[in-house]
Amino acid sequence: MRTTPGRAPGRAPGRGLQPNALGVFDTIVMAVAGSAPAYSLAATTAVLFGAVGLAGPAALLYCAIPMLGIVLAYARLGRIDVNAGAGYSWVGRTLHPFLGFLSGWALVFAATVFMVAGSLPAGSLTLSLFDPDLAENTALASVVGAGWFLMMLLVVLGGARLTVRAQLVLSGVEMLILVVFVLGALVHRGHATAFDWSWFGLGHFDGASGFASGALIAAFYYWGWDVTSNLSEETRDSRRTAGLAALVGIGVVFLLFEAFTVAVNVLLSAEQIERGGANVLAVLGQEIWPGVGGKMLILAVLLSTVATLETTLIQVTRSLFAMGRDRTLPAALGTVHRRWNTPWVAIAAVGAAALVMFAAAAAAGSVQQVLGDAVSAIGLQIAFYYALAGIAAVVAYKKLLLASVRDFVLGGLWPLLGSAFMLWAFVDSLGELSGNALTIGLGGLVAGLVPMLLYWRKGSAYYRPARLDAARVLAAAEPFASPHSPHARRADESLATDF
Repeated sequence: MRTTPGRAPGRAPGRGLQPNALGVFDTIVMAVAGSAPAYSLAATTAVLFGAVGLAGPAALLYCAIPMLGIVLAYARLGRIDVNAGAGYSWVGRTLHPFLGFLSGWALVFAATVFMVAGSLPAGSLTLSLFDPDLAENTALASVVGAGWFLMMLLVVLGGARLTVRAQLVLSGVEMLILVVFVLGALVHRGHATAFDWSWFGLGHFDGASGFASGALIAAFYYWGWDVTSNLSEETRDSRRTAGLAALVGIGVVFLLFEAFTVAVNVLLSAEQIERGGANVLAVLGQEIWPGVGGKMLILAVLLSTVATLETTLIQVTRSLFAMGRDRTLPAALGTVHRRWNTPWVAIAAVGAAALVMFAAAAAAGSVQQVLGDAVSAIGLQIAFYYALAGIAAVVAYKKLLLASVRDFVLGGLWPLLGSAFMLWAFVDSLGELSGNALTIGLGGLVAGLVPMLLYWRKGSAYYRPARLDAARVLAAAEPFASPHSPHARRADESLATDF
């Protein structure tokens, strides 16, 4: 079967997403918003402290190093296959279609669970601005959170440009507040614990299992930067822009995560962190700036939460769009709205599923309990599909890895080490997680086997892919070049230079 380089076979013709809607700055904003610095800190700091104690900065550091390997893998794969499904397409065309589908399914499932994990704090934080006693009312927080979720659903339905305009406002104010408080923490004279460089070492971890649990939680902190790849079909010069934006975005959030985690260790006691739970940033803000600081950081977290709901909706709906377009899920999911150029059926389907989960969350335990289980379950899903993407990059570029030391390290060794780290964290943390987290995390993956086998039996062309080979795709960019020609080498060297 003859195919266009970078395109999966069997793609049904039809109306597509809006091309060239986003530029470089827009995409960087989406990458930062996807990782949701204020929300991740608020929702996860107490969970991370409970797992590794004072070693939070170390967990974030040692997870960032392999995570950069996954960022490089995404950048290189996006260079040879522009696809809204991202890992779903790449893994399916390099490793195996079954693994590709499960990679896409893991993202879809994790993102759908996050609709609740993200919206509950949004509801709780909104209530706390008016009456702190209402913040722990799970049922009421679910109702208010659902309202925020539906608002973001409508923004995402309105198209990529409207989405970015909303992000510029939400993330701009959030980042301004966070930077002000980082500076405030630097000049603050009080402390509960003296700063110690050992927080960046390995000595505070409770063995390998404790380190794996911390790494899995840290992966949740960073998760979301890959929204740039899901937006690739709507981005100008996306073969370069998506990967570059992800790299810049993860650098920005890494600095913020480390700064605030160190500030929490220094300024708050263990009792304050545990008692603060999902509102630990409000406690920190009150410590730095008594009277108004807590409210300001609550506002930052609220903005961050709403912003990341938006980027997560983009990830899951673009993934479902790609799966519907390839007929690995109902074809209606690949339908694009005539006016807004958005996958409106996929957006409606995610909205309906999330509202059902809101009802379940309202009947569950406390907000903090729901968050703890959800973070760990989502961490399993993230580790799974990130690991597959790293391996896929190595396989896709295997003929070009020996062209130079730079290619070998950036294109082979680093992504492979990132994948190994993610798989190790996945496996080693299984014995540490709660029953609910394991049921959600592993049960979600197993549930994906049903639609996978069903649409495989129906004969979807996705399961008969044209193999993704970087040497062949890059050579095709030079009509008279062979895969091993200087033209192909120069094209790949350009990629290595960018990243």
